Amino acid sequence: MIAVLKQNASPERTQMLIDWLKRQGLDVHVSQGEFKTVLGLIGNTEKVDMDMLRSLDIVDTVTRVSDPFKAVNRKFHPENSVVRVSEDVAVGGGHFGLIAGPCSVECCEQITYVAQRVKAAGANMLRGGSFKPRTSPYDFQGLGGGGIRLLTEAKKATGLPIVTEIMDIRTLDLFEDVDVIQVGARNTQNFDLLKELGKTRKPILLKRGLAGTIKELLMSAEYIIANGNENVILCERGIRTYESTYTRNTLDLSAVPVLKELTHLPVVVDPSHATGKASLVGSMALAAVAAGADGLMIEVHNDPLHALSDGAQSLTPEAFDDLAKRILKIREVLV
Repeated sequence: MIAVLKQNASPERTQMLIDWLKRQGLDVHVSQGEFKTVLGLIGNTEKVDMDMLRSLDIVDTVTRVSDPFKAVNRKFHPENSVVRVSEDVAVGGGHFGLIAGPCSVECCEQITYVAQRVKAAGANMLRGGSFKPRTSPYDFQGLGGGGIRLLTEAKKATGLPIVTEIMDIRTLDLFEDVDVIQVGARNTQNFDLLKELGKTRKPILLKRGLAGTIKELLMSAEYIIANGNENVILCERGIRTYESTYTRNTLDLSAVPVLKELTHLPVVVDPSHATGKASLVGSMALAAVAAGADGLMIEVHNDPLHALSDGAQSLTPEAFDDLAKRILKIREVLV
């Protein structure tokens, strides 16, 4: 249920109403906009008398929300959310996140060099896999905690906030210096993990599942926010369809405007995992920006031919530098 308050509602009367609603056993999500305040009521709202609520002189409108996702719903939070990653970097609400780096952290020289190059090109966050979920148990699984330590060294060298994936909640203590915790496609519906991440206050980059629907992605985000962490960034990374020969996945760019209608959360796009081919990454990155994405996540490797994972979809630093310039031009047109 949503209650929109009148513009002249005093803070004292508003707080009295919030306190009363909480005594009814409801969670109250307050969205304070420039022109109106929206109270999102979560819980068993059947016992709330809508006519009585409407009759209050500080209440403008009251409506029920049939969508199963509440806290992430734009009806509950009309203004675009801004996720603050660091003092200088944010995503959403006009702030663009350009996340770049290798699929896997391989050594100190590699990650630091790539970090320096992508920062010089315009990236404002560094990505790198430390724990790698691989289809084959014989493939490179990442450096684990050692990879995170190398990422923090690259962060010290460049100042770039770091983004890396968590696979097991038991490793959460290793992520203390990580700025954005990524939840990969295989863990999008690992609800126990999502609940625990909801108890943190770190930004969470939540990827869409391999065959996940938009509704399922939003419900996964709901798990995180319902447990107290509102710092969620959604990521469209392609879904599995009948096409698997010429692209790794199918990039669903229509998800960007759909998500923008449904939710207040920032939306970024990963064209690298979606296409699986470096030659396709640039076109899809530009299309994602044109579609309204709040950011991009792009794989960059100093030597893609010899990368320990996903070299085929990784751009060279030179190619990323060129793409970053074109991304800026597209963004300038849209503003």
